[in-house]
Amino acid sequence: MPVAARALGGLREYGLAFSLFLTTSLLGIVVAGDAVDRRGPSEPMLAGLALFGAGLVVTGTATSFQSFLVGRAVSGLGAGVQMVATYVLVAAAYPVSIQPRVFGLISAGWVLPSLIGPPIAGVLASGISWRAPFLAVLPLLPAPVWVLWARLRRLRPESPADHAEVAEGRGRGRAGRRILHGLLLAAGAGALQWGLQAAARRGPGWPVAGIVLGVGAIGIALAGLWPAGVVRLRRGLPSLVAYRTAINAAFFGAEAFVPLMLVERRGVTPALAGTALTFGALGWFSGSWSQGRWGERLDRFRLVVIGAGLIGVGVLGMTVVVGEGVPLLAAGPTWAIAGFGMGWAMSCSSVLLLRLSAAGEQGRNASAMQIGDSLGSTLGIGGAGALFAARYQGGADAATFVLIWVTLGLLGLLAAVVAARIRPADPVRAAAAGVSE
Repeated sequence: MPVAARALGGLREYGLAFSLFLTTSLLGIVVAGDAVDRRGPSEPMLAGLALFGAGLVVTGTATSFQSFLVGRAVSGLGAGVQMVATYVLVAAAYPVSIQPRVFGLISAGWVLPSLIGPPIAGVLASGISWRAPFLAVLPLLPAPVWVLWARLRRLRPESPADHAEVAEGRGRGRAGRRILHGLLLAAGAGALQWGLQAAARRGPGWPVAGIVLGVGAIGIALAGLWPAGVVRLRRGLPSLVAYRTAINAAFFGAEAFVPLMLVERRGVTPALAGTALTFGALGWFSGSWSQGRWGERLDRFRLVVIGAGLIGVGVLGMTVVVGEGVPLLAAGPTWAIAGFGMGWAMSCSSVLLLRLSAAGEQGRNASAMQIGDSLGSTLGIGGAGALFAARYQGGADAATFVLIWVTLGLLGLLAAVVAARIRPADPVRAAAAGVSE
């Protein structure tokens, strides 16, 4: 990404390449939430795969940073659809007793790409073209279709109440309202990002109006998409949604600037910079695998607290790596700490989501949580990107990266406090959600 942004003259707007992807994924998540409850996960998953591929084509052939961002937006829409479909697929296809291991296996499914992908992408970007990493993925996309199609079309989650509503025409109206809320949410997130970037470049003025409108639109949309009590941190599912929003903001906001710091401040090659992200992926998988392996003997409500704490520690640790006197080898293990925390936090909270959801509500609740994931990542990356743009004067100083990572690291520690409220107040319900399985 640093190579592409520099080649297309978009280094100052670097953060938008990540945050716009997440902005449109918000809309995809909302659309998929009701679709999978009504129709099952197969069609939304395949539609999301097609959109993701179309976005790769636009991105890989872009001739300006603006068209590059359009491609990222299309891919984000497809990714959002697939996120929700995957959660409902787990609920529909696997018994409760092995769902924790399934989430561990899902993480394992991207370990090899995460190990070899960033270094290969760096080599391709440096040796051939920044376009190669995007276009090289396209031939791989048909493979899942052949494997999944026969199985996916047989799966339909049980939601008799929803089917009755659809028969009476009410379910369709509710889905329409959710889509409108999703459009408002995506538009609000886009306006907020534009306002932050414009304010960083030109100072107060019209950009402030964009920020105000963006925040207002996001607030109105979330009132119709999130369960009641998220802002008040009500125990159970509302606090789970708030928790996921915070950890994604902290982790992905920080991660987006790891390779940029290594390339711009420490002078390493893009391929070597990508290796740091590989360490994070290894840590993520290790955390996810361990919760699936030993989770039956552990309290997942405690693991989500510890996981958020590790994220905060890992992000704060990256502030040390900026220093010229610190060995570059410290970057990988430091980022692996944050990755391990994400492995625990994401997998355990995903299991708790299914346990805290009533039958037929997994799609909507997964959608609410995934909205928090994407919105948190968007705000984390967008906010960090605006801070970077405001301080960018033809180059990035060490203090800019330190300020970004201190802010996001403290957010990770705050998420650990929020995690303590995920456990339901009712001991019976808490036990049913899997306190000790």
